[in-house]
Formats: sequence, structure tokens, C-alpha cells
Amino acid sequence: MHTDYAGEARQRWGDTEAYAESQRRASSYTSDDWLRIEAEADQVEQQFADLFAAGVAADSPEADAAAEAHRAHISRWFYDCSPQLQRALGEMYVADPRFAEHYDERAPGLATYVRDAIVAATS
Repeated sequence: MHTDYAGEARQRWGDTEAYAESQRRASSYTSDDWLRIEAEADQVEQQFADLFAAGVAADSPEADAAAEAHRAHISRWFYDCSPQLQRALGEMYVADPRFAEHYDERAPGLATYVRDAIVAATS
């Protein structure tokens, strides 16, 4: 999704420190880096999906760990993801149909679960 929506991201967040940091870091990534980033993101999303499928509550310690893995992934590769920024991402995952579809393709209702886990972990 990162290349398809680059213009929109620049328009929406181009004046933020997080966007500038993300652009700075991403400019140095190799193809192998992007493969690692995508594999790690998939692993984080699968962790959420497995918890959701098992009926683990979004405010459980296991879901907190998944939310922390999500935040750490973003912080490691893109920008310092504060709890406030992570909550905003979680809200976007539900509010933006493209993000909701991305998560819900893995498991219907997963976008809401991810958002709820992030809110619980960062509150």
C-alpha cells in the first residue's frame, strides 16, 4: 500500500515529524529490507489474527503483547510510534475502508480487534 498511496500520505501527513522521519529512513532501505519489513508486518498481523480467532480478549496480556509488537515494528522501521500515534493508526484501520478491508480479508472483524487491542494497550 505504501507506493499506491504515496501522494495521499504526503498530502495528509507531509508536514509532520513522523512523515519526515519515515521518508528519511525508507529512502535508505534495500529490496531485502522491504522484504523483511513486509514479513515482519505479516507476522504481527498474524499474531493479532490468531488471538482474534482463538477468542482472546482485546484487552488481554496476549493482545497487549501483539499491540506492543505492532508499535515496535513501526518504531523500528519508520518513526517513533508513540502510544498516541498508535491509537490514531488503530482508529484509521477501522475508519478507512482500505485499511479495514486489508485486515478484514485476513479475518472479518480483525480491524476492529486490532484497534481495540491498541486502545487497551495504550490506555
